[in-house]
Amino acid sequence: MLEKLLGIEQRYIEINQLLEQTGEDYQRATELAKERAEIEPIVQKTREYRQAIQQREEAEMLLQEDDDEMRPLALSDLETLVPKIETLEKELKSLLLPKDPRDEKSVIVEIRAGTGGDEAALFAAELLRMYTRYAERKNWSVEIVSQNETGIGGFKEIIFMVKGRGAYSRFKWESGVHRVQRVPATESSGRIHTSTVTVVVLAEVEDVDIQIPDSDIKIDVFKSDGAGGQNVQKNSTAIRITHFPSGLVVACQDERSQLQNKLRGMSILRARLYDIKEQKRITDLEADRHSQVGMGERSEKIRTYNFPQSRITDHRINTSSFNIAGVLDGEIDFFIDELSMRDESEKLAATGN
Repeated sequence: MLEKLLGIEQRYIEINQLLEQTGEDYQRATELAKERAEIEPIVQKTREYRQAIQQREEAEMLLQEDDDEMRPLALSDLETLVPKIETLEKELKSLLLPKDPRDEKSVIVEIRAGTGGDEAALFAAELLRMYTRYAERKNWSVEIVSQNETGIGGFKEIIFMVKGRGAYSRFKWESGVHRVQRVPATESSGRIHTSTVTVVVLAEVEDVDIQIPDSDIKIDVFKSDGAGGQNVQKNSTAIRITHFPSGLVVACQDERSQLQNKLRGMSILRARLYDIKEQKRITDLEADRHSQVGMGERSEKIRTYNFPQSRITDHRINTSSFNIAGVLDGEIDFFIDELSMRDESEKLAATGN
């Protein structure tokens, strides 16, 4: 680990020197600045770690000297420094873990009603509100891409984007089946129903990440049949993109122009193709490793919202919250923090650290 830290620190010094030489090459300066920002936390923690080790060595040397006045001070310093060094080592090991290149990206979230009919569609709308409130707490913006409403306030399907740095690192834990148990408003006998909603979270990707030749797609134009204003209803602004190699179909109709819908649709298509590619890579790399936390299969039940008991349970970490109102108002960091921590601990254990 120390050799790796030394190499990162040397690269940090080199970047600072290169930045002074870039002149008017703003693209190069931007690339270097981004790399420096990525490794700067590691360098700062490394220097703090090295200083603590030096202080510990000095305290240990004082203990070897025949000085009754300095001995208590040295012992006091060691009591503080030993646990500090252990904490810094853990933090550095965590910082050195391979990072998901998608973590800093914005996201595309797809929510679809599963089993349960209207009740599932209504819960899909509640999950949309939960994620919107969560995004607001993080100062991220939310943009609706497409929606299929039921007429009673629910959604058969809704796709939206969350724009903000680091959105994927938090939202990625929401992919999977969300199960709700409660008495529907239309249920006269008071019987508890179980419904499901599927959530898919995709990292937004750029053209450079996934290139799609024009020959691989077909774009159809049609009139929007949903809400969106007078202009949307009168003109053929909605688009449907078919990707021949994968068979994926993306429809987008909520924007006011055909071009805007096409751009949104291509963004969703790129994200889905990149996700397929990334899932295959992860499967190939970890075929023999079964994660206890993991990202969860999209067919896998990840969380249950039990209204009669006011309890929400995340099945991946066997952790419950009894603040169902708060969670549905966007207070989901309770689960996300625990999932992130468990995943990091597992990765550290896998590396033997």
